[in-house]
Amino acid sequence: MTVPDLTLPAIADRELPLNVQAALFGSQVAADRRYHLAFPGATDRTYPDLAAILTSQLLNNVGDPWTDGHGRNHTKPYEIDVVRRLGRLFSGDEHVWGYVASGATEGTIHAIDEAATAYPDLVVYASTAAHYSVAKAARLVRAPLVHIRTDIHGRISLDHLRDELTRLADRPAAIVATVGTTEHEAVDDVAAITGLCDDLQITRRRIHVDAALAGIPLALLPDTERPTFGFDAGATSVVISGHKFLSTLMPCAVIVYPHRPPTPVGGDVAYIGTSDTTIAGSRSGHTPLLLYWSLTTGGGLDGHRRRAHTARELAAYTYDRLRGIGWAAQWQPPAFTVTLAQPARDLPQPWVLGGDQKTGRIICMPGMRQDWIDEFLSDLTSAHPGRTVIPMPRRGAALDPEHTS
Repeated sequence: MTVPDLTLPAIADRELPLNVQAALFGSQVAADRRYHLAFPGATDRTYPDLAAILTSQLLNNVGDPWTDGHGRNHTKPYEIDVVRRLGRLFSGDEHVWGYVASGATEGTIHAIDEAATAYPDLVVYASTAAHYSVAKAARLVRAPLVHIRTDIHGRISLDHLRDELTRLADRPAAIVATVGTTEHEAVDDVAAITGLCDDLQITRRRIHVDAALAGIPLALLPDTERPTFGFDAGATSVVISGHKFLSTLMPCAVIVYPHRPPTPVGGDVAYIGTSDTTIAGSRSGHTPLLLYWSLTTGGGLDGHRRRAHTARELAAYTYDRLRGIGWAAQWQPPAFTVTLAQPARDLPQPWVLGGDQKTGRIICMPGMRQDWIDEFLSDLTSAHPGRTVIPMPRRGAALDPEHTS
């Protein structure tokens, strides 16, 4: 068996103190950040106030957040505060329940597991644009997954969903609605899904909203612009990511229910002195601090509104520049995501556009800079010379096959 060389390439031939190696690695990561255009992760918030506790204290939020359990080296009061703040944002009241998870995948698994515990013959429904974690969650609870087509806007097709729910009308349903799909940032119509279930008299149901990326920035829009997708729209659980929009810099998520789930995941455990209501046992006590600081400092929610506005301005700029050089692109405000035709040739720098062979994406998260976009566009045009500048089309127009080379 050959053991791979795990030494960092830039310092492979140097015998340096570990602190110097760490500094070099940090510089490499920071320099490489500009190339990662396709995956959402805001990087504009930092937490110097928390530096000491993040690097010198074990904080373990084991078990249910609402019970301290044995020991005091946890941050459960901060965790509860974060859940309640987000619960209010999604039209919940003082009865909301939830916890800080490792990521949105864990939140979705928790929601699907709760549904399967309540209804052992559960069927899971999700659009073909839903996050891959939905299939994982369905597999883990041994529930069939029905893929629903998307409409021309990338949202779950209500007509197809109606057909499938009707076909399996004798089975309880867990419908996963996506608020901000991974490829186009499409937003499923949660209120319409709820209305459809009411029309079909599907009372044994759960409607889980995967709002990992777009949930918070959309909830902060003015009333006249904000889509309804929270508990007032019929959602029975909502999950958001912390490291995407909130810039926690550590992967995490928050799963929120309008009230404590009627079917608990686990019972009391004497060893930890609390209930086993979360997917993971030991959970990070540091990420609730990062979430709390993100939500309460820098102007609070108003600060986050400004961050979202600036990011959308960059998305508009990116879209206009792409179309200005004749490159096929699509953007539907208020999304952060701009989709574009994949370059046909290798670019001078290792730009990460994700997607498939035809379509890539640029997600203009807070922390992304306009000069990075300019540098990418310079590389794009240099690799594809001779392109004709075309007039600006309507924003949100579909990808134009004529300009995909």
